[in-house]
Amino acid sequence: MQSTRIKRIISIAALLILFHTSVHSQVYTTRTGFIGFYSKTPLEDIRAENNQVFAAIDPGKKNIAFSLLLRGFVFTKELMQEHFNENYVESDKYPKAVFSGYFAGDVNLSKDGVYKVMVKGNLTLHNTIHPLETPATIEVKGGKLLGQAEFKVKPEDHNISIPSLVRDKIAQEMRVDVKIECSTNK
Repeated sequence: MQSTRIKRIISIAALLILFHTSVHSQVYTTRTGFIGFYSKTPLEDIRAENNQVFAAIDPGKKNIAFSLLLRGFVFTKELMQEHFNENYVESDKYPKAVFSGYFAGDVNLSKDGVYKVMVKGNLTLHNTIHPLETPATIEVKGGKLLGQAEFKVKPEDHNISIPSLVRDKIAQEMRVDVKIECSTNK
């Protein structure tokens, strides 16, 4: 229990340090971002979505970070949700997934528009860090930043074991969709 609390404090401190800004830099945040993951096989379709994602974008420093509680994923079937939390991601032991990185590309905050960027960083899931690189878009719209990306995650990249009994029901790669709408706290 003490270890979990310390890990949470360290995670929060890391995000705060990452986004410590000067007077000239604005950080855009949300606590209601969206991340969904999807697995499609001939035997089973899995759909899980989480609308409680904390996201922060610092366009001046080009930093980007996400954090979410794994128990926040809602599945179409309750039994899938139970197996996900207890058997696969072990959310009691590893409660959060965190992405921390940066984006390459220019975003003009003074002009509404859609900007293509490349996001690079590390995804921490199931206490395993794995590099991630994916194209994304950041849209400037009415003083807000809307981010969108899609990428693939392999369970074995994060030491998540899939029992052979259900291996054919779970895709080798999960599609992950990210959609966020961030604003500044002036």
